[in-house]
Amino acid sequence: MKRRKNIEQRTFLQDRFEILIKKQKKGTATFLELTELDDIVNRYAVIRDTILDEMRDVDGHSDGMIENDIQYVPKKPAAGLLDYVKSLFRWLVGLIVFDLKLFLLYNKYRLFVG
Repeated sequence: MKRRKNIEQRTFLQDRFEILIKKQKKGTATFLELTELDDIVNRYAVIRDTILDEMRDVDGHSDGMIENDIQYVPKKPAAGLLDYVKSLFRWLVGLIVFDLKLFLLYNKYRLFVG
């Protein structure tokens, strides 16, 4: 006697989700289909949880714990008064040099034109 395949019950949303995922992976999904896919994932917790579980498995974190790869950068010491004065001086020198270059360029142009 032949053994029959077990019938799997699926809802319309599960079928639609699977179709939309295949289209997305192929790159043929339209904007409306992607919006529908997003709506299905956000609205139904069961589908969202299965996706999150699959993402954890793909990343290699099957235990459900995602490691944080945050690297902490040590803080710079607070700027003192001397640092502010240096910064102001550099800004003023840069402004004066820029104005001087602009003035020389204007006078050079004025000599050629007239």
